[in-house]
Amino acid sequence: MRHPVTRRHNLGWRLLRLEALVMFALVAAATLLGGVEVGLSALSGALVGLLPQAFFVWRSSLARGGRQAHRFVMNLYRAEAGKFGLTVALLAMVFVAVPPSNPISFFSAYVATHLMPWLAAWLRRERSTP
Repeated sequence: MRHPVTRRHNLGWRLLRLEALVMFALVAAATLLGGVEVGLSALSGALVGLLPQAFFVWRSSLARGGRQAHRFVMNLYRAEAGKFGLTVALLAMVFVAVPPSNPISFFSAYVATHLMPWLAAWLRRERSTP
């Protein structure tokens, strides 16, 4: 039997890969439907959603449970705080340095990438048969 932390660790990286796949699909669709500028806006929005999630997965994978539950929980709080701070910094950087030419594409890709863990968890939940 595998250790529960290892399963969580693998799940985080699998969800991150799923988010990356969705990001590439969104960017490709936006580029095909709206052109290069729309695709670049979608890419920047997806990266603003994906990079903080990658930081969170990496940082939370450093946490090990066992008898040090308090340390484990504190490490998860730090990972979440870092994810939030990185999201704010990336949003500010994108809007100051490279304003998206298509805000709808930017925010659609950001929200879709950001909500992928919720969607994946909803799709994977086990349903009881009546």
